[in-house]
Amino acid sequence: MGNPIWHNIHPAFKLNGVPYSFNELLDKGHALVKEGSVFERDMGTFLLGWLSQDPAQEVFTSGSTGAPKKINLKKEHMVNSAKATGQYFNMDAGHTALLCLPFSGIAGKMMLVRAMVLGWQLDYVEPTSTPLTRTSKRYDFAAMVPLQVQNSLEQLGQVRTLIIGGAPVNATLKKKLGTLGTHCYETYGMTETVTHIAIKAINGPEGSDIFQTLPGVNISKDTRGCLVIDAPAISDVKIVTNDLVDIVSEDTFQWLGRFDSIINSGGIKLVPEKIEEKLSPLFNSRFFVAGEPDEKLGQRLILIVEGTCNTKQLLLEIKSLETLQKFEVPKVIYCVPKFIETKTGKILRNETQELTYTV
Repeated sequence: MGNPIWHNIHPAFKLNGVPYSFNELLDKGHALVKEGSVFERDMGTFLLGWLSQDPAQEVFTSGSTGAPKKINLKKEHMVNSAKATGQYFNMDAGHTALLCLPFSGIAGKMMLVRAMVLGWQLDYVEPTSTPLTRTSKRYDFAAMVPLQVQNSLEQLGQVRTLIIGGAPVNATLKKKLGTLGTHCYETYGMTETVTHIAIKAINGPEGSDIFQTLPGVNISKDTRGCLVIDAPAISDVKIVTNDLVDIVSEDTFQWLGRFDSIINSGGIKLVPEKIEEKLSPLFNSRFFVAGEPDEKLGQRLILIVEGTCNTKQLLLEIKSLETLQKFEVPKVIYCVPKFIETKTGKILRNETQELTYTV
């Protein structure tokens, strides 16, 4: 009986310029756990788990829609996910990549898995909101969350292909990316799907609002209109999401918003993400819309803005937007100093909305 598939470290794999065999990587894991920074200790712990005989890897969900949950992913499925990404982007052995995401989440872990499986030359830096200030090298591939991208626009020329995940990319950021030479892609996925199962180009001639699924992923909708994912290579069960979608074809879909964030205001169902897309040209700061209890409407639409703002002036600008329907105009605008977020920069909407109670 041979070694398990996840023990096959590609001979071209390098970590921060150093090649590693299986045993050398095991030693590296122990060294990181013993001597590394918090980020490096997380990486070392993952490596020791990955290089064990255990067929599953313990990971935690992001916690953006509730408390983080501990789940076990099959390492075989993680290998399959890495290969699907390599196939989609034609990124085989020898390509260079940058890991700048926290290792506490699945996205950071999968960057390392892709490098070990595909034979990438992977550099890592401590994850910050400005990751490219820590390196002047050029890379074929990198993954970031939108906040990191926003703060790295002047340095993005260092990256040839960039995937962006963890949160939707707003219209303002998409417009800025449209002028850059970096090939930028928004991803769709979650911990349960071993990161992304679908990708859409943000800029260039392929730019689109439509997600294209990776090889081996089948999609459908449930009775609520939410996406159902059937991908045997990465999950033993069908994954029923809370994401409202339009199925465009057997392998493409458009994301509309979250089912569990719909606001019922006077019998009208409002999708926050669609309203936010219309509002985005007015903002350079972060914002979101939500519902709060209202005696007449059941819920009223509110707007929450990060930082300081002139609410009266902002409301006038919102009302002047031709794309916005009357019932999509917020009834109240709140400004809060700082949004509450996860370690990966996802806005915790419920917790942030609670801050408005003291505004």
